[in-house]
Amino acid sequence: MSISGKKILIAISGGIAAYKIHFLIRDFVKKGAEVQVIMTPDAEQFVTKLSISTLSKKPVYTDFYSDNGTWNSHVELALWADVMIVAPCTANTLSKMVHGMCDNLVIATYMSAKCPVFIAPAMDLDMYMHPSTRKNLEMAESFGHVVIPAESGELASGLIGQGRMAEPETISNTIDHFFNSHQEAQTLQGKVVLITAGPTYEALDPVRFIGNHSSGKMGFSLAEEASKRGAKVILISGPTAQTINDKNVELHKITSAKEMLAKVFEFYDNIDIGIASAAVADYAPKEVAKEKIKKNDENLTLELVKNPDILKTMGEKKTHQFLVGFALETQNEEENAKGKLEKKNLDMIVLNSLRDEGAGFKNDTNKIKIFTRTEKKEFDLKSKDEVAKDILNFVEAQLLK
Repeated sequence: MSISGKKILIAISGGIAAYKIHFLIRDFVKKGAEVQVIMTPDAEQFVTKLSISTLSKKPVYTDFYSDNGTWNSHVELALWADVMIVAPCTANTLSKMVHGMCDNLVIATYMSAKCPVFIAPAMDLDMYMHPSTRKNLEMAESFGHVVIPAESGELASGLIGQGRMAEPETISNTIDHFFNSHQEAQTLQGKVVLITAGPTYEALDPVRFIGNHSSGKMGFSLAEEASKRGAKVILISGPTAQTINDKNVELHKITSAKEMLAKVFEFYDNIDIGIASAAVADYAPKEVAKEKIKKNDENLTLELVKNPDILKTMGEKKTHQFLVGFALETQNEEENAKGKLEKKNLDMIVLNSLRDEGAGFKNDTNKIKIFTRTEKKEFDLKSKDEVAKDILNFVEAQLLK
């Protein structure tokens, strides 16, 4: 298994070895990984945001707020990553990490991380061998972090000894080995999974539409997780800012409900699992104006007609497919979800309630309940990547029955 499609968060602290990170970023990107870089304020004395962002193809963050006032959420950065690498890790940053001295974006992100953490220390030989540094490295390892030992050689001070940050090739090989040794079980090998994601937009005129706030995050997380498990994934998405870089995921972009319906049934006969996580507009304008509608009157009346019910049609035409639906409810949640399960001939339904804080549209987290005709299972609030694992674990368990 390669690192293609993996999300790698690199935290740079203020050491001369920071210049080596350019080579590491370039290597990861060439291998197909997504790389996000954050830096301590002192790191900007050694490398520039411009050079790093050019290589990583993403903005680089050094503070909680960007120059335009945008909040850079350390929680979102932490939950996004499959692994976090702190390189170079100075004695100062190492001490802050293990003792919880949270005074910058890097440490706040580190303390929010749920993913494996790799530390590549870099400092002068006396600092590296100092009892406090040795103790801090031991503490880091006791937290479950992987320390990539410093190498011996000529140091910036002119001294020769251990303290040089591991070479980019060594760090890259360590990360490759980690993903190879932690390869996900290919539990969906040979299966074809169709996933719908995001909103649909129903045109009013050439510039306006009826839509909803769906971000597509849940569907894209499901697609990534299904691919990790060996499935061939057909992802049909409405308009969204989400991206995916995975050779096992075939992305088809649509705009309207009718376009989504047509695209679904291009593939439906040959899939094994269908997961309808898209938020499809229930209604569309009866007529679409050819020119932009002018605001001539105080009121504007629109006549709407029902869109095709994609999920119901999938249920009606189901032969061998295992079919999963989603229900986003605001009242009588469980009753409505169970009703949808029956009416649309589903095998399983995932319930989101907008009453649950952190669930629903736009969030990076979700809180779900899963129903079949005989079972109910509740889950805690989790990142959408973790929720995707819970959903597919449940699907796999049903397929084995």
